[in-house]
Amino acid sequence: MHPTTDTLRRFWRECRGVLVFALLLFGFRSAWADWVDVPSGSMNPTILEGDRLLVDKHVYGLRLPWTLIRLSAGRDPARGEIVVFDSPANGVSLVKRLVAVPGDTVALVDERLIVNGVAAEYAAGDAAEIAELLAGTRALGPRVLIETGAAPAHKILLLPNRLAPRSLEPLTLPPDRYFVLGDNRDNSADSRYIGFVPRRNFVGHATRVVVSLDPERHYLPRSERLLRALD
Repeated sequence: MHPTTDTLRRFWRECRGVLVFALLLFGFRSAWADWVDVPSGSMNPTILEGDRLLVDKHVYGLRLPWTLIRLSAGRDPARGEIVVFDSPANGVSLVKRLVAVPGDTVALVDERLIVNGVAAEYAAGDAAEIAELLAGTRALGPRVLIETGAAPAHKILLLPNRLAPRSLEPLTLPPDRYFVLGDNRDNSADSRYIGFVPRRNFVGHATRVVVSLDPERHYLPRSERLLRALD
């Protein structure tokens, strides 16, 4: 028998258990649940650079591993959820907050979010959260606010000393299209730049921080963020 064939058969006998396990593991991560690294501050203060997020991938419909083909319908993404999706601009995986769904009309007026004619209300957030931000962000004079009304209550960050678009003319979302914003409103490549997100591009719902590593402290763990739920 050809020696190459013998080698392949011996390799399969010895390693098939590991290979099958790896295939199932990566298939599970691709289709059911996974974690994602967050390298940017576009979702400050809710999510920090260095956070690893748990992502429920099957909630919006079970996908064939490594594809956009859905095997089940799942439920539609809901306003206010933190979502992971493939950018319609370049396919890069992004994490943002969903603020408007198909049929909604969305606008921004001097940083105030307006959805279907309902203007968000704002209250001062916990200033102590500013200390958790990276030094470069703290240098921009950040303000933490609680946003309510247009979407379920959540924290946002404003950077008054950064040049950024703070208003958006009203847009009505067509069928199967969604509008996302970063909680860090003045430093986020979101739907203001990349456009509406198609339904099929959604990967999953980010539900909590699994672990957080501080890039300014040699990637030491931030113990206070361990398993923190996202809202």
